[in-house]
Amino acid sequence: MEMLLERAVLVGVQLQKDKHFDYAMEELRNLAEAIEVEVVGQVTQNLERRHPSHYVGKGKIEEIRNFYDELDANLVIFNDELSPSQIRNLEQELDCKVIDRTMLILDIFARRAKTSEARMQVELAQLQYMLPRLIGLRASLGRQGGGTGGGLQNKGAGETKLELDRRKIEDQIAKLRRDLEHVKDQRETQRKQRKKSGTPVVSIVGYTNAGKSTLMNQLLLKLNPDNAKQVYEEDMLFATLDTSVRKVKLVDNKEFMLTDTVGFVSKLPHHLVKAFRSTLEEARDADLLLHVVDVSNPEYRYMMEVTIDTLQAVGVEDVETVSIYNKADLADIPYPRVQDDSAWIAAKEGKGLDELIELIRKRIFEQFVTCKLLIPFNRGDVVSYLNERTNIKNTEYEEDGTLITVEMSASEKVRFEEFVINQ
Repeated sequence: MEMLLERAVLVGVQLQKDKHFDYAMEELRNLAEAIEVEVVGQVTQNLERRHPSHYVGKGKIEEIRNFYDELDANLVIFNDELSPSQIRNLEQELDCKVIDRTMLILDIFARRAKTSEARMQVELAQLQYMLPRLIGLRASLGRQGGGTGGGLQNKGAGETKLELDRRKIEDQIAKLRRDLEHVKDQRETQRKQRKKSGTPVVSIVGYTNAGKSTLMNQLLLKLNPDNAKQVYEEDMLFATLDTSVRKVKLVDNKEFMLTDTVGFVSKLPHHLVKAFRSTLEEARDADLLLHVVDVSNPEYRYMMEVTIDTLQAVGVEDVETVSIYNKADLADIPYPRVQDDSAWIAAKEGKGLDELIELIRKRIFEQFVTCKLLIPFNRGDVVSYLNERTNIKNTEYEEDGTLITVEMSASEKVRFEEFVINQ
């Protein structure tokens, strides 16, 4: 099928105190380009508040219409989530396809989702967004390459068709919720098992395209070169939607689980955050968060705020966090270096990984204790377990058994309490 080349005019309203407006518009352009939409122009307006019926003032509609015709555009993208009536009114006045920032982000997520869980999460968010907008979306539902299909392309059908569609969508939402609940239970079980095993969990979070997957791959290559199953990485928005979990082993046999999460963006649709809640909750149970930041972007502090706010929205609070200022090579900042809870690195070129690993080690293994265990000769199973799983400092053979000086987690010490000898 031949793809319709989409040429878009971007429209944004700047409210008085919005000092990040220019960046939000630049990000909207990047989002559009992420799905091959060519941005041909931009119209902005300063207002006290967004117009309730048309988002922009009446006079601006004429300007957008003229601009749209002049530039031979076929799509108008608005920088905020539009209400159902705003979409309806704008499509009537402009006589063209209208989409908002939320639809655009949902479309990108739909194209990037690889696993069945991510696909279900995106579809749930799309359907919840569509439901109240069915009438206004009549023209937009024919979106090339996007949308969820499933017979929703109701061009010019009557009210009965809309009612049918509404019921169909409600049924589908209920089914997706049930299926995702099942996946959430499985995820919960896996998390409990990880907790029980006492293996610390380190979770990578951050804004989209900050370099999270690159960092994860570099850490895996460095620490587990023989078993480094790479995660997908590419220089584009939302390259990773699926949580990856990998076990990492340090040279002294200490192990931790490394997970990455979906990247964030400003004005991330509410339905999407809710749909991805169970995935994002991976970070809630982590022992340590690595907050990856693209320090070469002038708006990096704002990106950090957005990430923290989004994490708090899904209940990720009070987890120890290390800030990783990535792409320091592009920002003319001295690197690699570590200061308190911050590290400046260049993940792509692998610079700063040793310093970062040391920082992680300090944070997650500070509860570790060194003790002496006297293990009877007939308990070779304990000795081989300790050799495999812990950091053995010294081994001596006594009359009564093997005397081992070992560094281990406090929970493992309790497990082998019967063999611990008080020095």
